[in-house]
Amino acid sequence: GEDVKPFTPEKTKEIVMSLQQPAVFCNMVGDWPALQWTAEYLSAVLDGQTIQFRLGLKTVDLVPQFETRCSYVKATLEDFLAWSSGQPSCLSGPFSCYEYSKYWAYADYKYIAKIFEDKPEVFQDIRWSDFGFPGRSGKESTLWIGSEGANTPCHLDSYGCNLVLQVQGRKRWHLFPPGDTSCLYPTRIPYEESSVFSKVNVANPDLKRFPKFRSATAHVVTLSPGQVLLVPRHWWHYVESIDPITVSINSWIELDADHEARVEEAITRMLVCAIKSAENPSDGDLWLNPTEVEATSHEINLQYLNKAVTAYFKCQKASVSEQACSSSTGAEQRTSAACKRKKKEVGCEPEGCRLLTHEFGFSTFKAEKLQNMPFGPHLIQVLPESEETSSRGAVAVESDVRDLLHENEAGHFGKLHCPRKQLVMSNDRETPAHQMDSDGSPNASQTALSTNDLLDCLVNPHVINLVARLLLERTRV
Repeated sequence: GEDVKPFTPEKTKEIVMSLQQPAVFCNMVGDWPALQWTAEYLSAVLDGQTIQFRLGLKTVDLVPQFETRCSYVKATLEDFLAWSSGQPSCLSGPFSCYEYSKYWAYADYKYIAKIFEDKPEVFQDIRWSDFGFPGRSGKESTLWIGSEGANTPCHLDSYGCNLVLQVQGRKRWHLFPPGDTSCLYPTRIPYEESSVFSKVNVANPDLKRFPKFRSATAHVVTLSPGQVLLVPRHWWHYVESIDPITVSINSWIELDADHEARVEEAITRMLVCAIKSAENPSDGDLWLNPTEVEATSHEINLQYLNKAVTAYFKCQKASVSEQACSSSTGAEQRTSAACKRKKKEVGCEPEGCRLLTHEFGFSTFKAEKLQNMPFGPHLIQVLPESEETSSRGAVAVESDVRDLLHENEAGHFGKLHCPRKQLVMSNDRETPAHQMDSDGSPNASQTALSTNDLLDCLVNPHVINLVARLLLERTRV
């Protein structure tokens, strides 16, 4: 029958939690009411409610078009649809200063729980329970609505893995494995909680400045309506809309390793805020991402760090309790209940909270598990580009699958459930042209190191990972 899905919720969750390579689920959401969530449908449901759109230029530069370099307007979806179709009424509307042929617009990262807070019944249109996560719905999801060309700069998410449902139009995803982190030149400027950006414009890489990008391995896939993409933990991704209107829904799935990542993020925030706040505010280097909350004080950041460390050790303790319970031979049902109560008391995730001694950028996934994955017409592996067809080494081979088919108390502890406030700022400065040698390298006699140069090194993910481990070891002792 039409309602029979290729994988049970239990099997789907097993795939999501163990597969460390991107893949596309097909034929899993055919009965979801959310498939009706076209921009036109949402416009009628929102009935004149305004949301914020990010606007960027369609021209492709060598520099990533970070959110700090974009413009912002508040408009209704009706305004957006009229603008994207070229209707004359846009000449006086919120998009009147932005010619459709030159700009794209993106209503990205909209928490469904926030924009539909007076219509909670729509949360049930999204059924992540089919993927093995009972109780997870639109309330734990975000909405993305864009025009052709709308894109998200290449970045990785510090927390969780990502499930993305394509509802309307198509999006092209460029994904890079965690092992390519050094090739993508990670940076925390502009700063955003739980997002590590790449300095490379993946769509038009500057190979003189970033020569190691030649060694990066892109996995490229076009996601079509009705398909769900799994983005595993710490996979880099650059996403672009390739149809006139696109609508996507995603949800981040919490993972055991997030507890250590939260300690790393708390350290990063503390260092970035401390160093940047010491600068003269009139120097024009506005470093905070527009969707990030305002810079917080050293005292507040220290509180976040201590909360993250405390939560980490609580989950370690819960893991020990869980293992002790599971090894007991008697009173199995009573023991299981006690374990669940204990995990709930310390605030751990249902999947368990064991210490993962991972190295940043390296997967512990075993090759034999990959061989046992049920790849086929319902679960399509996103393969790496082939060297023969690479021209950037740059334009990636596309795995075209179309035919086969609670806000956290700490406030800054992650994008999994925390609404992001708006604060428009600008991007960090690039090295001026007159400070570059003829070969494109900085002129040592004229270039002075900036605070951002120091931060790029100090809060590099590899460095922060080491600092977090040293800090946790100190706390343990």
